[in-house]
Amino acid sequence: MPVAQANNVYVFPAVGPAVAGCRASRVTDRMTGAAARAAVQAGSDGMTPLLPPLVGMRDAAREIALAVAKAAVEDGAAAGATEGELRAVISAVQWTPRYAA
Repeated sequence: MPVAQANNVYVFPAVGPAVAGCRASRVTDRMTGAAARAAVQAGSDGMTPLLPPLVGMRDAAREIALAVAKAAVEDGAAAGATEGELRAVISAVQWTPRYAA
């Protein structure tokens, strides 16, 4: 099933973990732009649609969140952190569904 709404499927689910993970004080224009660019880049290998397939959504969301968090640090909306530190906090705050057996 192709995705028609990148903002609801990829961007917003990534902005939340990015802001929570890096403890950004605000969301800047650069952060939302970084999210949009990362969503498109995540699926632009020349062989796939513009956006990544749903099967890889969690991985794509982490990469998009990383781009958002890096932009937050660059804009001074979040404290300085390395890429590794940002990846770790984003992974820690990303929601994981747990189903009862």
